Amino acid sequence: MKIKHIKPLLAATVAAFMLGGCYNQPGLVQDDNYNRTKTGAASGALAGALIGYNTKGSHKGRRALIGGLLGAAAGGAVGYSLDNQANEVAHALGTGVNNDPLAVLDPNRDIIVSKTPQYVKIMFRDSMMFATGSSQLQNNAKYKVNKVAQLLQNYPQTIVGVAGFTDSQGSYAYNQNLSQNRAHTVATLLSVNGYPKTKGCSYDKAIAPNNSATNRALNRRVEVYLYADANMMSDPCRD
Repeated sequence: MKIKHIKPLLAATVAAFMLGGCYNQPGLVQDDNYNRTKTGAASGALAGALIGYNTKGSHKGRRALIGGLLGAAAGGAVGYSLDNQANEVAHALGTGVNNDPLAVLDPNRDIIVSKTPQYVKIMFRDSMMFATGSSQLQNNAKYKVNKVAQLLQNYPQTIVGVAGFTDSQGSYAYNQNLSQNRAHTVATLLSVNGYPKTKGCSYDKAIAPNNSATNRALNRRVEVYLYADANMMSDPCRD
């Protein structure tokens, strides 16, 4: 690649970070750490610039710059969409975005909304979701899950995954079936833009050792994952 054509590519990348820094979601309950927006914008800029540069014809440098700017805007929009969803979901559920890994060990937190560069995660604690041994949502839990469903209607591109987790009381097979049924119950309410991918994890991926009633209560949960890209989905029982 000639030196004179490198400048438009660099300019496109710089534009990506400028676009990534332009987004701001106002509100009382939000997370201002828009790393996902910046990452998406940068990736989009590089991809768009390369496509523009490699397209046949003259003015490769100009096309690289234009492609980079368009790619930055598209990539940034995807990142912002997930950031925006994290804040909106947290606000609707009466909480904030909490990325503290120790939050899951607090038994007083029934709902934890967190985000990573790949997804937004909503953890619903079992104590507010289901009666013992049941996959029937309690009324308050149904109200909360429906809140999330209402927001998902504004994001038809979002890919949803739902995973159920139990403690180690009973056989693995029993808990596998129970966790799958609970994930299915939640997924049914969230299927506003297509049925989510569901998985029952039994007592795999425990948050705490299953050696006390308090710890077992921490392990009983349903996790909802919101992805911008289906290729980013991973196994919730393992990863």
